[in-house]
Amino acid sequence: MHEESFFGNPRTWVALAFILFFVAFGKKLWQAVAGLLDKHAERVRAELAEAQRLRQEAEAMLKDAGTRREAALAEARTLLDRARDEAARLAQEAAEDAVAVAHRREQMALDRIAAAEKSATDEVRILAAEVATAAAAQALREGLSADADARMIDHAISRLPAALAARRAA
Repeated sequence: MHEESFFGNPRTWVALAFILFFVAFGKKLWQAVAGLLDKHAERVRAELAEAQRLRQEAEAMLKDAGTRREAALAEARTLLDRARDEAARLAQEAAEDAVAVAHRREQMALDRIAAAEKSATDEVRILAAEVATAAAAQALREGLSADADARMIDHAISRLPAALAARRAA
């Protein structure tokens, strides 16, 4: 077997070139890689801060939406209660109006009945007076004498103050 010397082996030269490359350019390469990593870390921090800000805004919006929802529900309940109260009030007014209309109609009917009764009573009185007048006229025509006429007139005149007093009392 043939052994090569340390400096005759190409691997040695590659390793030596690698070490010299890192010694010569390592610091600059490390700074470039570190700069890239720092920029990336700064971008990640900015994105995390933006995400945190957006999360806080979303939580605030959610809380605000919940508050507005509760306010809207409370307002809806209030409106519903008012509508129920108004409906009950209107129903009560309608019932009272219906009772009042029925009472007015009943009173009108009673007034009409009373007027009809008065009219019928007046007609009966008029008819009775006509019949009595006709009977008196016939009785007078048929046979009252002058003495009977005078007595009847005297009697009627004597009863006149009592009849007037009774009429005033009524």
